[in-house]
Amino acid sequence: MQIMQFMGAGIDNYLYRLQGATGQILENLMQDIGIGTDIEEIRRFENFRDRAVAAFLEKNFTREEREYCLSKDAPAPHLAARFAGKEAIIKAISSLNIPRIFYPDIEILNNERGVPCVRINTEHCEKLCIKLSLSHSSGMALAFCIIIREV
Repeated sequence: MQIMQFMGAGIDNYLYRLQGATGQILENLMQDIGIGTDIEEIRRFENFRDRAVAAFLEKNFTREEREYCLSKDAPAPHLAARFAGKEAIIKAISSLNIPRIFYPDIEILNNERGVPCVRINTEHCEKLCIKLSLSHSSGMALAFCIIIREV
């Protein structure tokens, strides 16, 4: 029994030290990870032919993004998801203390497998690995973003 208690104390001490080292590594790593999320109502994007909404799309989406979304039978969910994606990206980037970027600087397109791929057209974001997930239901669009600053 005493041997088991001794071994337990040794294991606890080892685990405590390991946790401390791992905690420091994780703390350092977390300074280089940004997380952002956003949710949008799809109905905000349904009147895309309206002059004010069209101006909003022109101001905040790239030509390729607009072409992709407007080529769909129901463009609003795709527009809302991409806008939520841009919001999530901006939140994740700001958590990394990177100077503010603007909506037109962010381009979200799909690769050949349909996975959202992000391109940011600004000089402060060259060494960022950006992972983005987009989803929508009948009424809401959601985006979740993780950004890792490459060292």
